[in-house]
Amino acid sequence: MGIALTMQEYLEDNRIPYEASKHARTGCSMMTAKASHVPGGALAKGVVLKWDDGYLLAVVPASRHVDLGKIENIIGERVELASEEEASALFPDCDEGAVPVFGVPYRIACVVDEGLEMHDDVWFEGGDHRTLVHVPGDGFARLMYGVPHGRIST
Repeated sequence: MGIALTMQEYLEDNRIPYEASKHARTGCSMMTAKASHVPGGALAKGVVLKWDDGYLLAVVPASRHVDLGKIENIIGERVELASEEEASALFPDCDEGAVPVFGVPYRIACVVDEGLEMHDDVWFEGGDHRTLVHVPGDGFARLMYGVPHGRIST
């Protein structure tokens, strides 16, 4: 499959340079980081949450876990984890469980952990469990412009 068409178009429409590379299929983002020799703190992962307005995409480093309380403090509403089925339905061009890190092209609200902003390079899954996408840190920051930022992980 490679990189999902929605994400590829989003990167290209915003003129963000990127590189996609293949890796062995992995079961979680930290395993992907290890298999790809990428720092876990620089590998972004998406976690789908439910809230009153629908769904919210939380983007955190692979080496950390989403802190629902911290997100609730930022957005001022209660959130809970969405089911795997709910998450998969939101991203029809991605494999099940391969949650993207960009909400805008999928019309989903997003919040991002500020820890990802300190890296010169950021990686993320491309829409399947075998493709890793690399972008410059400033390109990632441009794509996350206007998205609420904060320390949302532990």
